[in-house]
Amino acid sequence: MPGERVYPDEVAAAFPAPPVSFTDGEGRDIEVRDFDGESAGGAEFDALVEMYDDFDPADRAQGVPPVGEDRVRDWLDTLLEQDGFDVVAWHGDEVAGHATLVPDDESTYELAIFVHQSYQGAGIGTKVIEALLGHAQTEGAEFVWLSVERWNRPAVALYEKVGFETASAESFEMEMAIRLN
Repeated sequence: MPGERVYPDEVAAAFPAPPVSFTDGEGRDIEVRDFDGESAGGAEFDALVEMYDDFDPADRAQGVPPVGEDRVRDWLDTLLEQDGFDVVAWHGDEVAGHATLVPDDESTYELAIFVHQSYQGAGIGTKVIEALLGHAQTEGAEFVWLSVERWNRPAVALYEKVGFETASAESFEMEMAIRLN
């Protein structure tokens, strides 16, 4: 098993791979699609930058997303150059959320998810994570982990709902993990 992290013995159930369409809790039609570096520089990339540039500073964690359009663009360029997985939730031409799996090695990834404040609380986060995990499952990813501030109960509940288990809770952050394959 990679690294010092503890992963569940049980493999998670299959997740739906994108594209995934649904109506959120506010009645909005949302579509979750794959997003890759090939999209960088185009209108879809610009829409993603716009979501992050408008991101509420109170919702930032661990220094991400960065503040300012230039920093957001640089951060996304770096993120999308890696050999990970990304999905974006779209409401028409507007980005509602983005989730990414950043590779540690060929089978282990770190998850990060961001849902714009105007779309939070409507069930989008769950669908975005499930689509991202489904995408990664179909591509053979094995282990996914994340860290979350332990007092962020809505996020912890979301991760548990999707199937993540607490792996470590030694500090103000807790680590959670899931086995995909």
